[in-house]
Amino acid sequence: MPVSVVRFNLVEPGADPVSLSARYRAAVEMAAYADEHGITTVQTEEHHGVDNNWLPSPFAFAGAVFGATRNIAVTVSAVIGPLHDPLRLAEDIAVLDLLSGGRLVTVAGIGYRPEEYALFDVEWKRRGRLQDEVLETLLKAWTGEEFEYRGRTVRVTPRPFTDPHPLLLVGGSSKAAARRAARLGLPFFPSAHLPELEAFYKERLTEYGTEGWTMMPTAETPLLHIAEDPDRAWAQYGPHFLHEARTYASWQSGDIRSAVRSAATTVEELRAEGVYRILTPQECVSAGLDNLVLHPLAGGMPVAEGWRSLRLFGEAVLPALPA
Repeated sequence: MPVSVVRFNLVEPGADPVSLSARYRAAVEMAAYADEHGITTVQTEEHHGVDNNWLPSPFAFAGAVFGATRNIAVTVSAVIGPLHDPLRLAEDIAVLDLLSGGRLVTVAGIGYRPEEYALFDVEWKRRGRLQDEVLETLLKAWTGEEFEYRGRTVRVTPRPFTDPHPLLLVGGSSKAAARRAARLGLPFFPSAHLPELEAFYKERLTEYGTEGWTMMPTAETPLLHIAEDPDRAWAQYGPHFLHEARTYASWQSGDIRSAVRSAATTVEELRAEGVYRILTPQECVSAGLDNLVLHPLAGGMPVAEGWRSLRLFGEAVLPALPA
């Protein structure tokens, strides 16, 4: 059966606290529904200071999801490593790993928005070195043993549930990210379908004498919405997808590679492009996708419409997929 993912970034342009609170609580309820219907993963992410209220705290959200579920994994894709205190990050991930019984997957990237670094007064030019320190510290901290950190001896407790440590991948679309993953013997998560970068990573594994593997998006990994009438849904809800697509496009320079990359400026262009797709249940079953990524609350999608999409996915798509 294909991998099934429900994605949440909790965007809602112009939301007041009451509306945004309702969206957050709905997302947790949706995660519980996804868990009950055998969906594989909840995926979330981290961005800061965004006018449309993009989720800034994925681990807090993950904790709420774990409290409402029993089986589903939560993938944070990605945490922006250099913006976090390494010791506190090690503690937070360890606690979530214990709470969930090992269901947390963390993809660590360095981000691509200088304004996020400015918000936290972190030097943009040092992001690579800071990321090295974060990853190295996490791996040492999770042993439960004493280690040297910034000139002093420290020890982080409690130890995580997962042995030898919680699942940690290095994300990115650059050779530097692939080299960093290989040097540390960590799995690599390219941010798009980049076979040449996967090959580079494998070469570096040989060079460093380490072991690792790649979790890479397939060549075709659209963001999905399920509706009985896609024409009506595009007409009514297409602007929500376009808002997200344009937001991503405004952040991504020419050297950034992402599975969510769109050049569309209109809803019609976005529909033709195929990065976002509104499908009937039957179309979704017939699409033959290896990864089904549902995005029920994309771009401030009304919660009621998000529920309609999720229920169609859970009750008309998943049961019809090949085992």
